[in-house]
Amino acid sequence: MARGGYPGMGGNMNNMMKQMQKMQKKMEELQAQIDATEIEATAGGGAIKVVVNGKKEVLDIEIDPSVVDPDDVEMLQDLVMAAVNEALRKAEDFSANEMKKITGGMNIPGL
Repeated sequence: MARGGYPGMGGNMNNMMKQMQKMQKKMEELQAQIDATEIEATAGGGAIKVVVNGKKEVLDIEIDPSVVDPDDVEMLQDLVMAAVNEALRKAEDFSANEMKKITGGMNIPGL
């Protein structure tokens, strides 16, 4: 048996390690791009607009003054919550779809 491994596996194992390192580098670059991407969602027919980034951080919330009714704060809260949740869902979907391009759909834990 060859030293440090299995007979005949040296070249294949080195190639596999190089491929994994290349994939890891691509994934890190893609993650940086995803993190910087801004995703927008709206609720209430556009009355509420929320912008998040790929890190799922809320960057901006715009509220059309016409939906600000002091007698119905609950509706405004519901619209904001709906827009934020939709933006976060879109960010998650975007991230997953972009990662699939590199991983080829492989299930890699933590991604």
